[in-house]
Amino acid sequence: MAEQASNILGRSSSEAIQQQTKRDISLDFFESGSHEAGVAREEETDPYRIPTKHNIRLALSWLVQGCQPGDSLVFHYSGHGSQQRNYTGDEIDGYDETLCPLDFETQGMIVDDEINAAIVRPLPRGVKLHAFIDACHSGTVLDLPFFCRMNRSGQCVWEDHRPRSGLWKGTSGGEVISFSGCDDDQASSDTTALSGRTSTGAMTYCFIQAIEHGQGSTYGSILNSMRSTIRNTADSMSGGPITSLITMLLTGESLGGRRRQEPQLTACEPFDIYAKQFAL
Repeated sequence: MAEQASNILGRSSSEAIQQQTKRDISLDFFESGSHEAGVAREEETDPYRIPTKHNIRLALSWLVQGCQPGDSLVFHYSGHGSQQRNYTGDEIDGYDETLCPLDFETQGMIVDDEINAAIVRPLPRGVKLHAFIDACHSGTVLDLPFFCRMNRSGQCVWEDHRPRSGLWKGTSGGEVISFSGCDDDQASSDTTALSGRTSTGAMTYCFIQAIEHGQGSTYGSILNSMRSTIRNTADSMSGGPITSLITMLLTGESLGGRRRQEPQLTACEPFDIYAKQFAL
């Protein structure tokens, strides 16, 4: 991807958060109430804002530290993601999902178990966390217990992904909902095909488009809009060998028929995605 890792973490006691850029999700905290935000990008000169493994770990800890009922937290990651073999038996597919910080080749990746332990399990009652993960293999990278399996007609069936071992992957009473760029076995794309100008993560761009075009009333409407944008863009680009290759790069679909990139939704508890209003 164009950027190794770009992260935005936000804490707010206000009611609304608005997304405005296409490169990262910039967070404007408005209305009354205290707010804080932290950003880490590859091109930063401040050593504490470079998305190294150590800095991302510190930022995740900061995000949930001292949170109070009524707080709204946001974690956005745009960068590389991967998988590694799981040996504890708590993954349905046998693999842990990972985030790849800037220094992952020397310091290692950040595994989904660690992310869950850092920002999901400590979350107290009355606190809400939204995660936006624009990376390959990101479907269950927060290790949340429930996965929304949506078909082409938009029907959602919640799959129970709680480990057979009984290990608790939920919160301490808080609410966590995560949008991710693709399923665990898919790749996410960085492309100019969607915006026509700037290279941006497909998932990030499609989420912003859903909000800006009035499709952000419910979680179901957002997810449908994101998937439709990717699908329609890919279909409009279908044609000869060159456009087929571009489509493959955009959607994560291989020439051998691998499934194209599809944004996913996971949560700490199942809910009606078409009845629950989207609110940060």
